[in-house]
Amino acid sequence: MTMQVTHDGQQWSNAAADTIEVVDSDPSWPSQFVTESCAIKKVLHPLQPRIEHFGSTAVPNLPAKPIIDIFIIVADVSIWPGLVTPLSSLGYIYWSENPRKDRLFFVKSMPPFGRRRSHHVHVRTPQDVSELVFRDWLRQHPADAARYAMLKRELAGRFKADREAYTAAKGEFIEQMLTQAKLGAKGSVPSIVAYYPYSHRL
Repeated sequence: MTMQVTHDGQQWSNAAADTIEVVDSDPSWPSQFVTESCAIKKVLHPLQPRIEHFGSTAVPNLPAKPIIDIFIIVADVSIWPGLVTPLSSLGYIYWSENPRKDRLFFVKSMPPFGRRRSHHVHVRTPQDVSELVFRDWLRQHPADAARYAMLKRELAGRFKADREAYTAAKGEFIEQMLTQAKLGAKGSVPSIVAYYPYSHRL
């Protein structure tokens, strides 16, 4: 299904219903990821991509928008178009108008197709997953995670109906953490299993 939400140059047509909400950490988020990743694995069979849980719902005790962010990491971009139909069968809406042609994005339950967003799926290459470095940094540095939580709550109040502004306003903090991670680990990415047992590679 093609996304039918439009933009008038100032805001998205569903902005009033598709608002930003940052809530306290939910201990069910890891298991929600596991359930969804298993469903994705099933519909994509026999393809066996790397599937990762990222974003704030992947960091223990971190307040977040109650949306499970999922990476499907596939190096061969020629097979990406073949992912649209299987993921649509799980209720995902494909954003065909995405200006980033080097990425695919899918969303589940976004208004007007549902009550509120529940899952995002991002299809990326292995070289385009810096969000995993940020995730692992926050898992290992609780003080930075706490600072990020405060920032997100502030921005959610300021940009409740403007997701683009909310995301952009977090950019400086995220870049700072990525720079520290690269300096501290010389660009290496820590083992996902060591820091979060619910992360799955499927």
